[in-house]
Amino acid sequence: MASGQITILVSLILLPLAFPSTAAYDYVPAKTVEKKVDVVVEGMVYCQSCQHYGTWSLSGADPIPAAKVSVICKDHRERVSYYKAFETDAHGYFYAQLEGFTMSHYLLDHPLTSCHVKLVSSPLESCNVLSNVNYGLNGSPLRYENKRLFGKNYKALVFVAGPLAFRPANCTPTYHP
Repeated sequence: MASGQITILVSLILLPLAFPSTAAYDYVPAKTVEKKVDVVVEGMVYCQSCQHYGTWSLSGADPIPAAKVSVICKDHRERVSYYKAFETDAHGYFYAQLEGFTMSHYLLDHPLTSCHVKLVSSPLESCNVLSNVNYGLNGSPLRYENKRLFGKNYKALVFVAGPLAFRPANCTPTYHP
């Protein structure tokens, strides 16, 4: 009697192996939706007051609407890998979404080391001379201030540059004894 039970038990265990399920071959995994990760640079552009000409102070500075800045990224071989100009909004703020920006090397071509922001132009005739406040002439480096934007299937890493400033053409330097 025990050998009959063992035979039945072995048959039940081996039966599925003799007739494999076709369902295993029909399984198609659900399409995985890849999250899009964008790189964004934000900052402000001001008109530096004549009182602070020759310094990096932005005390008394006014935001410049419709000012243009450029974001330039270079790869680890110093070749320009990304360039685009962006315009500030009515409050002097720019939000530069770097669409198409790619890194061929995740450390060497990282935005913190490969990208910078430069002043391009100011629409104000009274304040259109480039200044080097926060390296607006040479290229303001990016900072990461732990700011991220999240959405369904979307993530943006936000970097900050500047603030940058133009200055009036007719400022005379003030000397502080």
